[in-house]
Amino acid sequence: MTEFDSGLETLLELDGEVFPMDNGYWTKFDVHKVNPSKEIPHGVKYSLTLHNRQNQRVLGFDNAHGVKLKKSRYAAKKITWDHKHLENIVMDYEFESAAQLMEDFWLEVDKILGDN
Repeated sequence: MTEFDSGLETLLELDGEVFPMDNGYWTKFDVHKVNPSKEIPHGVKYSLTLHNRQNQRVLGFDNAHGVKLKKSRYAAKKITWDHKHLENIVMDYEFESAAQLMEDFWLEVDKILGDN
């Protein structure tokens, strides 16, 4: 990251945290500092996931691996590993900051839980 990310410390502190929800869903955070690379230029390896009552991942934001995205000219040029899983669909995710990542994740969680 080129500038100070005020949410980075908070995100790193969430590593290993599991948050059970009243409806049987739960979230999990895996977050680690890594040496910056072309794939992970911000120096944070992360996996933020939402799981259903059957323990299946229904949402995930991560950069644990590279992905080949379909139906996009931009996807062929994508070097960074940041992406989002919505059930079995993988979509591009543009990492802006740790704070924005957490906000985007919780907004998607709210959207999904509102449908259930």
